[in-house]
Amino acid sequence: MSFVTTGDGVEIYYKDWGPKEAQPIVFHHGWPLSSDDWDAQMLFFLGQGYRVVAHDRRGHGRSS
Repeated sequence: MSFVTTGDGVEIYYKDWGPKEAQPIVFHHGWPLSSDDWDAQMLFFLGQGYRVVAHDRRGHGRSS
């Protein structure tokens, strides 16, 4: 699993799929969802050659 830690110690979970040099698309969910809710859309755009990134907001999904 991939996490980034914020300045105040919160661990934010994220998914980062696809070639690092490809144009990225970032998916941001609303309350009360998580990054998993974007999987179908992420797989579609990944198949089109994009890099796709989604994160779980603080207190949602796998983020603390």
